[in-house]
Amino acid sequence: MPRALIIAYGNPLRSDDGVAWRAAEVLRQKFSPAEVEIACLHQLAPELAETVSRFPCVIFVDAASSPHAGHPGEIRVQELSRKDSSDSGSPLSHALSPNAVIRLADTLYDAKPRAFAVTVSGQNFDHGESLSSAVAAALPDLVAQIQGLVSDPGKGR
Repeated sequence: MPRALIIAYGNPLRSDDGVAWRAAEVLRQKFSPAEVEIACLHQLAPELAETVSRFPCVIFVDAASSPHAGHPGEIRVQELSRKDSSDSGSPLSHALSPNAVIRLADTLYDAKPRAFAVTVSGQNFDHGESLSSAVAAALPDLVAQIQGLVSDPGKGR
């Protein structure tokens, strides 16, 4: 069984929103399927809770677009908690947050994986397949940070 699940989500046809999918392409070359399972999704949905429940470590990767996300290309790693209910997404919606997916996996399957959200602050979310220069420059560091979490989830503290 793989030791980690990497969930790359976003829209690869919306410029920087596709950075997680780009990272997933690189990570597939660095890990065997026996070590890590990688899923590329457009959004997080309730059905993901069952998949999440089967892994000891789950890493959600996405582009951040809020005004508080930091400067373009900034990478943030946050350990998620099942107790954090600050996001208000409905568990029946088809647009969940990583925390909501983890809480759902805990509620339905009594799953308690170590879970992390790794985000990159985006700059351009227009239609297109190219990353902005700031996000493209951050891609190697993004991949390295995810590799570090897979190798030693304790680094995420």
